[in-house]
Amino acid sequence: MTDSILVNREAAVMTLTFNRLTKKNAITTAMYASMAQALEEAAVDDNVRVAVIQGAVEIFTAGNDLVDFMSNPPVSGPNGELPPVVRFLNIIRDFPKPLLAAVAGPAVGIGTTLLLHCDLVYAGDNAAFSLPFVNLGVCAEGGSSLLLPQLVGYQRAAEKLLLGEAFYAEEALDMGLVNRIVPPAEVNSYTQAQALKLAAKPAASLRATKALMKLPQTQLAGIMTEEIKQFASLLSGPAATEAISAVMQKRKPDFSKL
Repeated sequence: MTDSILVNREAAVMTLTFNRLTKKNAITTAMYASMAQALEEAAVDDNVRVAVIQGAVEIFTAGNDLVDFMSNPPVSGPNGELPPVVRFLNIIRDFPKPLLAAVAGPAVGIGTTLLLHCDLVYAGDNAAFSLPFVNLGVCAEGGSSLLLPQLVGYQRAAEKLLLGEAFYAEEALDMGLVNRIVPPAEVNSYTQAQALKLAAKPAASLRATKALMKLPQTQLAGIMTEEIKQFASLLSGPAATEAISAVMQKRKPDFSKL
């Protein structure tokens, strides 16, 4: 476990909190490993009936920590063990119990794509979502190439995934990405209250209903596997190298020869 992810279990609700504010809650390999382990354990723990992912009032997460991500690309280990980011994506895809998210401030990259796997999402009115994968020389991940077009339609999904521009709470609500907008200072407590409502309901009924709603997503696992292959390949390519160098050097990337 890492101190950058706080894990709290109370009243049948397990809450994961991004706790790396000095780095804008950018997610490292160790953080993915902690979240994956906690959710894998919660999936089979009868004492946990609901899970919540949350950030701080000012930011949910800036997405991947780029320096850490370049040092630990999403490739399988020598014995076939899955990289932590893939473990995390797999468990949020397959998590059998209600999974909620409380989002205030920026939710960048995987900070937005992980929401596509949540059952309920509540946003502060300061929430800002973005999917800047193409701008970083990589591609859609986390099942977003399937789930986002299913949710919002192809053209709107293409706008978000190809241009990678930020969009905000009101549009996210209109798209169906979030369930409700609340003041930023209240988003975590509001989400916890909703989680407690769910935790009081029959657990088997919740799991069965969620499983039935997920049945149409039969292609999702295969698509996520293909996404991560393409992502890993592009991550080692010249466009990603240029994009990430530009971020580090605080300049505009030059893709004119790529």
